[in-house]
Amino acid sequence: MFSNILLGITGSIAAYKSADLVRNLTKQGFTVRVVMTHAATKFITPLTLQTLSNQPVYIDLFATEMEHINLARWADIILIAPITADFITKLTYGHADDLLSTICLATTAPIAIAPAMNQQMWNSAITQENCQKLRQRNIKILGPATGSQACGEIGAGRMLEPLELIQFLQNLVLTQPLQGKQVLVTAGPTREDIDPVRFISNRSSGRMGYAVANAAANKGASVILVSGPTALTTEVPTISVYSAKDMLEVVMANISNTDVFISVAAVADYRPVQQTKHKLKKDSAQLQLLLERTEDILTNVTNLSKPPFTVGFAAETTDLDDYARKKLATKKLDMIAANLVGIDGSGFDSINNKLKVFWNDGNLELPHCSKTELANKLLDVIIQRFSAKNTL
Repeated sequence: MFSNILLGITGSIAAYKSADLVRNLTKQGFTVRVVMTHAATKFITPLTLQTLSNQPVYIDLFATEMEHINLARWADIILIAPITADFITKLTYGHADDLLSTICLATTAPIAIAPAMNQQMWNSAITQENCQKLRQRNIKILGPATGSQACGEIGAGRMLEPLELIQFLQNLVLTQPLQGKQVLVTAGPTREDIDPVRFISNRSSGRMGYAVANAAANKGASVILVSGPTALTTEVPTISVYSAKDMLEVVMANISNTDVFISVAAVADYRPVQQTKHKLKKDSAQLQLLLERTEDILTNVTNLSKPPFTVGFAAETTDLDDYARKKLATKKLDMIAANLVGIDGSGFDSINNKLKVFWNDGNLELPHCSKTELANKLLDVIIQRFSAKNTL
């Protein structure tokens, strides 16, 4: 358990969010000390953060003797939010030319970072290589989120919202309810080939499944993520697949030691009976494709002699409750999380969602929010139902 948070702030426009982060952390009972780079002071004033934290703000490496050692020892955890591409490089290679980088090198406390930068900077090969090295050193990388950016571009690179970062910190404070449990999560779409250049798929971005996998890992579980084709990255061990058949094979190969199976993936229901070896030509006014059902992953899992606690997902455009309850019963699920798609900026290819969760003798609604926050709320419900089933 920890209560002392050292918040590092580097020179990003997202530094404006740090004021709200400090305010909410102190409301949650944490003691927050802020360390800023000189570049960060160009975006937000030290006085603002000092007022909100009721603690001095530290900037200069040489302001007082041994300050970097004192702060490194004081911190229970170091959160750098926002962190720039430049500071990620410093952290990766152990540079220590300012107060914040020196503290990071001198501390034994866990370090978490929340990147904020232009989408091209985030996607650049060197930034991704640096992040991979940091993950190997057990530095937690939180985000970034995808959306519109201050530069006018759209893509991955937005700092996670303060409440999302606080949820991560709260998960560290709380006892980890899934410690020692194996969780298997599927995410993203599958693709069913028509010919060498065309396939059948859907609009799933994979964001919800990845958020669920991350939430389970943050709650102590050993997680395996089985992902269809997406543009997302995660620290969670991931097995990439292509088709519904591929996903079924990987799931069944890893299901034997699984305690909780969460099937978030939008698996194709049908595939072409034949996949042609050459590109189909546009030589007629109409083209008919003969389709066949794909393998049902959930049914294969729940029909095992000793199935894990199994959670399904349902995306519907109408009659949500009826379809969800029918799927819950016919597939013999322990729980199902259902949402309407195509409305209210929710569902497929959206950064937000809302869910209605059903089990045999109950249901509840989870509110419209970011998929990161929603995944944490869903995992809390899954843990409650899993615990209830295993204590009966």
